[in-house]
Amino acid sequence: MRIAVIGAGWAGLAAAVRIRQLGHTADVFEAGLVPGGRARRVWSRALHAHIDNGQHILLAAYTETLALMRELGLDPEALFYRERLTLKSADDLFSLRSLPLPAPLNLLGGVLLARGLGLTEKLGLVALCTRLRQRNWLTEPGLTVAQWLANGSQGTRVVQAFWHPLCVAAMNTPPEEACAQLFAHVLRDSIGASTAASGVLIPRTDLSTLWPDQVAHYLEKSGDAAGHVEHGLAGSLKLGHAVKALYTDTSGVEVDGARYDAAIVATNTPSAHRLLSQLAVVPDAAPYLDAMSRFDFIPIATITFRVEQAWQLPHPMMLLREDSEKLEFGQWLFDRSIYARQTRTATDDSSTGDSAPALLHVVISDARAMMTHKQEEVVSAVTRQIQRQANPSGARAAICGHHVIVEKRATFAARPGLIRPSNLSPWPRIAVAGDWTDTGYPGVLEGAVRSGRLAADRLIKDRLCAAI
Repeated sequence: MRIAVIGAGWAGLAAAVRIRQLGHTADVFEAGLVPGGRARRVWSRALHAHIDNGQHILLAAYTETLALMRELGLDPEALFYRERLTLKSADDLFSLRSLPLPAPLNLLGGVLLARGLGLTEKLGLVALCTRLRQRNWLTEPGLTVAQWLANGSQGTRVVQAFWHPLCVAAMNTPPEEACAQLFAHVLRDSIGASTAASGVLIPRTDLSTLWPDQVAHYLEKSGDAAGHVEHGLAGSLKLGHAVKALYTDTSGVEVDGARYDAAIVATNTPSAHRLLSQLAVVPDAAPYLDAMSRFDFIPIATITFRVEQAWQLPHPMMLLREDSEKLEFGQWLFDRSIYARQTRTATDDSSTGDSAPALLHVVISDARAMMTHKQEEVVSAVTRQIQRQANPSGARAAICGHHVIVEKRATFAARPGLIRPSNLSPWPRIAVAGDWTDTGYPGVLEGAVRSGRLAADRLIKDRLCAAI
């Protein structure tokens, strides 16, 4: 069968790989010129370097993403900088590092040895995690993370130092809005799993090089993973093609007039809603489309600073203390010199012979407040913020440039009660994929990969093969 995949983000590409593994052909349509969707490589003229469309981290518990990379012949150990779970503030007032012990002692021991919390706060944090584990990682229905923490008697300091940054990093939604049960799912699969699963993975390369760039070659191969020749299975990655028209009937699907056996729509929710709204009315179509229209989005900003010489901070990823009144919105500071490796892509200008610049990345996971101010004012304030907290002596090299990226629809607001569409749509030959589908995860990269693989499995195995 020949299946169209609309969207070359992590969900769409994961779906395409899975289609190919199942012995079918995938043609991927992507409006942009670089694969990866919201987690892709971009060129910065200001910094004269490739950077990511937002700094990302992954968890070692992201098993589907790591498995996909291995299936593409890639080595995650070489492509990620791996760290035990560590929360360390840039001003050195707080630090917590999990211990190399069997779970759950790895986290519990790290909490008891943490700096910046009192004994009562540490014991309260341990008690809350223990109760959640005993409840099989289930929270009371309808709670936000903030409500769950209040019910668990977590004080202001432990919330600000530990829970708030952990929630924002995992959910991309502040605790006052975030769904407690989704947060519990992330905790279950990370700190609640093996010691290795609680680790943090920071990409050493740009996000497109990490694995999306490999998918085009994989789809175009005429043989399977073992090298057996299979005629007619070669697919393609069609960059720069924004799909305008989608049509389906009992025998197939048309994508901009091209005929396919089926299609997977793996775009953001507004685009998916636009395409699916073109299809004929079928039972359950109205509530399905209505659920897609009810998503709210949270922007994420990344400010990349170029420095004259690498700062070589004590840890590659450090917490920043926010002060919104001073426009100091920075939440995380990444020192790329610690974890990056020297790589070039086919689009690099290698004629200059320049080595990679020294870069710092500041992430603002909820950039709604930031966007109400002038960008230059925020950059100046965040510059002061990182200088004061991570470089108080002024001994480190000067900042000599910056680039701001704001992804307005970076993630959906993962609130309690949000109805998320399933991968199988009401139209028999159409599936959907994206981190916004009902993955059991918040809007994270692992959720996108899982949704793509599941959409391909269910579309082919449950529907198409059953109909043949």
